[in-house]
Amino acid sequence: MTSSPLPADSGVDYVTEAIRRAAIVDGLGDATILPVAKVGIIGAGTMGGGIAMNFANIGIPVHLVETRQDALDRGLTTVRGHYERSASRGRFTMEEVDIRMARLSGGLDLAALADCDLIIEAVFEDIEIKKSIFRRLDDIAKPGAILASNTSGLDIDAIAAVTRRPEAVIGLHFFSPANVMKLVEVVRGVCTGDAVIATSMKIARDIGKIAVISGVCPGFIGNRMLYPRHIQALALLAQGAMPWDVDRVLKAFGFKMGPFEMADLAGLDIGWSKGAKTNDRLRDALCEADRRGQKTRAGYYDYDDDRNAVPSPAVSDLIRATFAIGADAVVPDDVTILERCLFPMVNEGAKILGEGIAQRASDIDVVWLYGYGWPQHTGGPMRWADGIGLTRIRDLAATLGSGNSWYAPAPLLERLVSEGRTFADQ
Repeated sequence: MTSSPLPADSGVDYVTEAIRRAAIVDGLGDATILPVAKVGIIGAGTMGGGIAMNFANIGIPVHLVETRQDALDRGLTTVRGHYERSASRGRFTMEEVDIRMARLSGGLDLAALADCDLIIEAVFEDIEIKKSIFRRLDDIAKPGAILASNTSGLDIDAIAAVTRRPEAVIGLHFFSPANVMKLVEVVRGVCTGDAVIATSMKIARDIGKIAVISGVCPGFIGNRMLYPRHIQALALLAQGAMPWDVDRVLKAFGFKMGPFEMADLAGLDIGWSKGAKTNDRLRDALCEADRRGQKTRAGYYDYDDDRNAVPSPAVSDLIRATFAIGADAVVPDDVTILERCLFPMVNEGAKILGEGIAQRASDIDVVWLYGYGWPQHTGGPMRWADGIGLTRIRDLAATLGSGNSWYAPAPLLERLVSEGRTFADQ
């Protein structure tokens, strides 16, 4: 049975109720909750270490596996550093640091995970590497163990297919930093068992996370919606807007960071190698100029000694040269920038709803509120869209879709507009 629409209360009431609804997986019923007394994590890097902390915090022992001892040592040292900083701020005692660290062990052998109830793979985002790991886990893990991938958007069904127990495989997409961020996308494959889904939702809540169920598609809910914003932000640069114009507009809307500041923070050279020619000509040019983000103190912005972003004349020149922008170009205004970045996201959200990837519009809102910093006062992208009117969203999608069918209005969006209804009604 599908949940009833959420009430049109204040934003705070809406978000509270949206979180409550997100915990309900429609059609799951009274599925068995599997015991999780020990967790294994493959990868002790930023994600793996952060994920491990969540379990150690509530008393569950964790065994981390790395490929090299130095990487394992570095990961455990980083975790201790996080705990010591928390203790120094009075969140708990220094004795508690040792107690939590004692719940963490590590090694270089996957076979040590044989007694774990939940095993989370948190390695590099390469599906062939992940498949290789899951083939090995299939031989190692005990019967009944949950096998989870922390992938941010790869095909869980393809990963599950390399095992003899696809019903045990699920996606647990933690957000970085995993010891801080509240959201977990729980991604169920076509074969994932009800008990595995129910247990994954519960264990996410047990470690203090907000869990939202998602189906399998590239990027799941959050990253799939992020992609059109990224593409439109780049398209705005090609029309003469500057990165700081786009970031300023989105921060005025309520985001803490704009897309280009975020890109600089993550690193522009992720997935790029010297000499590469990709579909993102500007990114290629920036990286070739060694402008790879904050780590090189230059990306879309220049950075001072305190890593404050400063608009770069060199980037302005590079944008104009890359896209052959003339002096007479009509630069997009602030309203255009906001609509071009956010309306296509809502349209993609409507596709996600129509395809059954997300259960509810409010689930999409929870993902964006707690995974991507969408401004809380708006209630999330889908509630915000209801408030400003879906016809405006549809009309821009029709305009953009005339040049690229990928942006065409989602069938669900078209139907809601024609019926005079909203996402909340749906």
